[in-house]
Amino acid sequence: MSAEPRINDRIRVPEVRLVGPNGEQVGIVPIAKALELARESDLDLVEVAPTARPPVAKLMDYGKFKYESAMKAREARKNQAHTIIKEIKLRPKIDPHDYETKKGHVVRFLKAGDKVKVTIMFRGREQSRPELGFRLLQRLADDVEDLGFVESRPKQDGRNMIMVLGPHKKKAEAKAEQRAATREHDAAHDPA
Repeated sequence: MSAEPRINDRIRVPEVRLVGPNGEQVGIVPIAKALELARESDLDLVEVAPTARPPVAKLMDYGKFKYESAMKAREARKNQAHTIIKEIKLRPKIDPHDYETKKGHVVRFLKAGDKVKVTIMFRGREQSRPELGFRLLQRLADDVEDLGFVESRPKQDGRNMIMVLGPHKKKAEAKAEQRAATREHDAAHDPA
């Protein structure tokens, strides 16, 4: 069965509860009379509630209705924020400078409103010392706690230890903040 509502001659019931073009209740009428009213007013008869007893049908311009609902759906998709999970991989014996660089990436991702999956990869004998990885993840979580929170605690997954950090602010807020900062920057550096 399609998601499209049945219109005009496709409605196969003896009577419908008819709603006028401006939302007024006409009442329960035979399908022939409803189709006749639709033709007279140069509109379509659209079944809006097929499961009701009797089914509810409305007089409307179906083409205009489809166009407006498609535009609403497009607008909703445009305003929807897509959550992206960024991944950072570390080793337990990471150099302090490398750690700061990786932490900088995590900070950038959290500021942009993205989630960050932090993976520590263990090799060889490092697997027998998971507490090193746990301490590193705790340190990272403490360093970025003003920007994000630990969404899933560190857990061992085979040769890896994984933790997920979530941002405090939503993706849409981060984008709006970024646009405002860009406008301020452009206004300050504009020669005019």
